[in-house]
Amino acid sequence: MTEPNIDDAPDLAFDLRILPKVSLHDHLDGGVRTATIIELAAEIGHELPSTDPVALGQWFRDAAGSGSLPRYLETFDHTIAVMQTAPALRRIAKEFVEDLADDGVVYGEVRWAPEQHLNQGLTLDEAVEAVQAGLEDGMAAVEESGRIIAVGQLITAMRHADNSQEIAELAVRHRDRGAVGFDIAGAEEGFPPSRFAEAFTYLARNSFPATVHAGEAAGLDSIQSALVDGRALRLGHGVRIAEDIAVESTDEVDDDGVPILDVTLGPLAAWVRDRGIPLELCPSSNLQTGAIAKWGEDILDHPFDMLYELGFNVTVNADNRLMSGVTLTDEFELLVEAFDYDLDDLLELTLNAAEAAFLPLEDREDLVEYINEAYANLAD
Repeated sequence: MTEPNIDDAPDLAFDLRILPKVSLHDHLDGGVRTATIIELAAEIGHELPSTDPVALGQWFRDAAGSGSLPRYLETFDHTIAVMQTAPALRRIAKEFVEDLADDGVVYGEVRWAPEQHLNQGLTLDEAVEAVQAGLEDGMAAVEESGRIIAVGQLITAMRHADNSQEIAELAVRHRDRGAVGFDIAGAEEGFPPSRFAEAFTYLARNSFPATVHAGEAAGLDSIQSALVDGRALRLGHGVRIAEDIAVESTDEVDDDGVPILDVTLGPLAAWVRDRGIPLELCPSSNLQTGAIAKWGEDILDHPFDMLYELGFNVTVNADNRLMSGVTLTDEFELLVEAFDYDLDDLLELTLNAAEAAFLPLEDREDLVEYINEAYANLAD
């Protein structure tokens, strides 16, 4: 793969939405438009904290950033409540794709748990089919506007529900109808991937890829279980792999006067780095949920840059765009401001995500080529 030389490209004083992006960690129930929530809630008589789109959006952001886990989880009660019928799922999935495209995303994977959307009588298969119809509606609308985007489903099992085998079979059943991968989500502490070993074995035997939420609310044991028991090809978040990295000061400085640090990777961190296991890092979300509390409460404390500089296969993701009040562009801008990243860095981070996508090899190569060409054209 040949990457464009963009050393002489303009600085980042332009709208980063024009950059082609790849979104690997983005929840459907965490990316619903506030106006849509209000309209659908009115139809079913569901009471919301506010019926003003701006105020409701602020309520979601305040609740997510409150530091209170119950308040954070309450936000999903409202989105999931309006996602219980096929028309609602189809509409929300369509809008989800359109919003990604407006943010410059050219390939995305949307994760969601069908088992949470059966309260009005839908079957698991009907729920998946409704979301797929919406995704296809969205992709068609984007294409009609002269742009491109492809989006696949990551079928997710909720850890506390113990339906992982049924959901794994659902994912495999829809592998040729939009499902590109499997995930487990929900309470990480107390629900290690080892609890769902049977489902992960089934997926492996059917050659179906899995990404596993790990290293967010729980630490290294969770990550190890995701890799061993879950056979994870990617780590959802995975930020706490940094707990297996020891950093010590030395008495030396480099030519610029910057202190030289002694960095030692533990065996698990070395395994993840040396084998290029992708980390689906979500900077803003990690701050809100306290996933990086060991290092601090500010983006400058986030181990993102350390992992990137040490050669980990890091990708940038928004997680829950509604709750965090961010887009993928916002996350890029946050990293640029915090760590002084340039276009070369953004290209590398985007290519990391493209190469980690749950796509056939030929499609990943086409995606990489498209991204490289877009950056080269920007440099020109």
